[in-house]
Amino acid sequence: MENRNSGGVGRRGLLGLALGSAALAAVGVPRARAQAVRTQARIVIIGAGAAGTALANRLVERLDGARITLLDPRAEHWYQPGLSLVAAGLKPASYTVSQTADWLPAGVTLLAEAAAAIDPVAKSVSTTGGTRLDYDFLVVAPGLVLDHAAIEGFDLAMVGQNGIGALYAGPEYAARTWAAVQAFTETGGTGVFTRPATEMKCAGAPLKHTFLVEDIATRTAGAGKHAMHYFAPQGALFGVPIVAEKVRMLFGSRGIATHMGHDLRAVDASRRVATFVQTTKDPAGVETKTDVQVDYDYLHVIPPQRAPDVIRQSGLSWADKWTDQGWVEADQKTLRHLRFPEVFALGDVAGVPKGKTAASVKWQVPVVEDHLVAAIEGREGTEAYDGYTSCPLITRVGRAMLVEFDYNNNLVSSFPGVIAPLEELWISWLMKEVALKATYNAMLRGLA
Repeated sequence: MENRNSGGVGRRGLLGLALGSAALAAVGVPRARAQAVRTQARIVIIGAGAAGTALANRLVERLDGARITLLDPRAEHWYQPGLSLVAAGLKPASYTVSQTADWLPAGVTLLAEAAAAIDPVAKSVSTTGGTRLDYDFLVVAPGLVLDHAAIEGFDLAMVGQNGIGALYAGPEYAARTWAAVQAFTETGGTGVFTRPATEMKCAGAPLKHTFLVEDIATRTAGAGKHAMHYFAPQGALFGVPIVAEKVRMLFGSRGIATHMGHDLRAVDASRRVATFVQTTKDPAGVETKTDVQVDYDYLHVIPPQRAPDVIRQSGLSWADKWTDQGWVEADQKTLRHLRFPEVFALGDVAGVPKGKTAASVKWQVPVVEDHLVAAIEGREGTEAYDGYTSCPLITRVGRAMLVEFDYNNNLVSSFPGVIAPLEELWISWLMKEVALKATYNAMLRGLA
């Protein structure tokens, strides 16, 4: 029986640590209750995902008399960190679905409409239902848009058929992805895995899916029945160099071929052919772009990702970077808009160098809370976001690396001496399987 020690803690002790962490997260850690600030401030939060819901719960406790309106047309809340598990047949789609209203406290008005226009000069938001909301403070947390139309020939209706997967699109599509994966792992062939050229939510997800499918395929049909290929437009497998090198080594040991500088542009589902644009540079730095066609038996599509149109048309986006993507111009430490100080950005839409994960949201929300409450009180906030991003990088069923890092690509461990970030550990898998969702749920309630 395996008994791995890490920092003097055995397998049973690590199980207790993970389960204890999950139980603690589920009930939340009681926060020291500050005196509620009396205010009649009008606060509009666009988006009831992880960021918007968590912030709304915290502001209700901190503010007495504030009028908090949360805008989101979707009744369902998706636990997005679970989609990669659904797409590997490890969880049902229902594991990721709850009702948004169930997470919200009294004192928050949930308006089931989308933001149609934002006027940061007039300090107002117009909704798709024709409502005008004037605000004193605006928090933009609408998530991002998956630009499937950017891939010629691709449509979400294809997912689950003809060997096509696309787990990012939601619980239904993650489940359909598993149907395609299951057929592939049983029959064998060529698997093609992609990531987009744009910034993206959870940049480790394409790697997780590749690792999981390879592991399941090897367990199912056996070694040698599948050829795995990972295509990416970037020059490295991960944004943190030491993690990129570790992934490169793992891919090499498991026979997963890498093709860097390749951007998916088109899909011919009837022929099972994917077209990539390959970018190469000569010694003088001159780029050459070439179309490359690749046959596949399974293709995982992750489209370019951008800010919603309402953000891109609002004047809140960066004007000198990410111009094709439209992320909100924000100070990377305070998440406060650089030109409109009553506006804050949270989550995927924030134009900061790191932080498009649910774990990042956990650390971003208290920062926005602090600065927003401080502004109401007429003082300066003190909290700062350091770019913390966490990626439980699954490498096999039952094994993962708990990779945590900051703006400077420093590895920052939450469990120093217990969980080594670049080792494939059962305990790191357990943290993903057990503790993460409990922590996430506590975060939604404003407790973690």
